This record gives sequence, C-alpha cells and structure tokens, in this order.
Amino acid sequence: MNLPPKVTERAFARLAEIGAGDQGNALRVAVEGGGCSGFQYDIKLDVPADDDLVLEGQGQKVVVDAVSLPFLTGATIDFSEELIGARFVINNPNASSSCGCGTSFSM
Repeated sequence: MNLPPKVTERAFARLAEIGAGDQGNALRVAVEGGGCSGFQYDIKLDVPADDDLVLEGQGQKVVVDAVSLPFLTGATIDFSEELIGARFVINNPNASSSCGCGTSFSM
C-alpha cells in the first residue's frame, strides 16, 4: 500500500506564519525530472488543483499532483531552520541517493 506523504506540524505552522492559506495558496510539492541526481523537488506556493492530493493541518494545505505522488510515498515534508537558512525539506525514504543541495535525488 502506498502511504501518502506526511506533513509535520512545523511545516504547517510555517505556512500559517506566512499567511499562505489566507491568500488561498497551498504549498505545492512536486517532483520533476532533472537536477544533479535525476529528479528534483519543486516546492512553491500555488493554488490547489482539482486532481491534487490535499494534506491539511492548522488551516493550511500542502498539495501534491498525481504524477509526483508515487515518488513521495511515505515521505515527510518538514520545515527546517538552520544557520544557512530556513526552508521546506523533504525526507524521502524512496530516494536511493541525493546531492548536497537537498533538492535533487535518484531512485
């Protein structure tokens, strides 16, 4: 069975902080071909589409399109604040390797 991705409370809290839901936006997490390891994440604020998987929490939404969903089975979408900056991060058990930039991976 394919488990949908999980979104941490910290990620939902960050979306609430920036007022994403108030503007009708969701955090879109997509997987595209390319990047230094074969696939790369595309993470941006976007309007939910009809065929998206919608993950909701704290009045906020994270959406994943049907094409990207199999690549994100069992993944965790989190928000990380480090010295180098704050960003949304994907912890993906399907990725066999990833590169240093954290946005590219292979399966």
